[in-house]
Amino acid sequence: MPEAQKKDWSMKRILITGAAGRLGRVLRKGLAQPDRILRLLDVADLGDAAPNEELRIMDATRIEALHREMDGVDVVLHLAAYPEEAGWERHFPLNYELTYAALEAARRAGVKRFVFASSVQAVGFHPLNETIDHKARPRPSGFYGTSKVAGEALASVYADKHGLSVACVRVASFEERPTDVRMLSTWLSHEDGIHLFDRCIEAPRHHYFVVYGISANTQSRMDNSHAEWLGYSPKDNAETYRDEVLRHGDKIGEVAARTQGGGACEIRFDGHIEQALRAS
Repeated sequence: MPEAQKKDWSMKRILITGAAGRLGRVLRKGLAQPDRILRLLDVADLGDAAPNEELRIMDATRIEALHREMDGVDVVLHLAAYPEEAGWERHFPLNYELTYAALEAARRAGVKRFVFASSVQAVGFHPLNETIDHKARPRPSGFYGTSKVAGEALASVYADKHGLSVACVRVASFEERPTDVRMLSTWLSHEDGIHLFDRCIEAPRHHYFVVYGISANTQSRMDNSHAEWLGYSPKDNAETYRDEVLRHGDKIGEVAARTQGGGACEIRFDGHIEQALRAS
């Protein structure tokens, strides 16, 4: 076994797919600790390795190659995905096949914990003014949201059939600060995002759960009360930026303004918004 992959039982090795992405870059920095080794995977450039980092430039859709990188890993953070709303052919290899590959490679390697970066887009067509919790029925905003519904379902299979301890984080509007009126409800600050994923890594043994990636926004209609045991205590509140958003915030359309999924729901929308919202 290569020296870098020998298991040091005083350290926790965390494999992060999609580490060069927007969420991955923030978590790479925020999750670094002296007792952790971060094994970072992406097809894109990852820059120079910091202390306690292992960099892997690779195509993670290849199960055998990904399986080898799981050696000695305690926790997988699966962030890799095509993050924009696009056609089915764009999402299938990156958001469906890659999620399967990550779960299957983790199973083969005996990894115990898997944290899946899902999205609020899995429930995007629920009205913004209605409270949703982890039991909200899937109402994906489009093909991207559909891939996250499928990812949560796949992760559930691996929890039920193979005993993998799974957390699905429905990331909402992950930004440094809210930039439109909808985000006064859906914002997830960088610091709170780091805290939430850290809690998913360190939480007591569990089977499978879904939690919303949301800050402590006064306007939020996403209910995480079922997951209080996780110890996630968000500190930031989008209300801090309300005046700034109302003065300078981005303009959004009616569909975006009235749905949990925002702009993703509006792309190629040619239905009836009132009918869609009543369907909840």
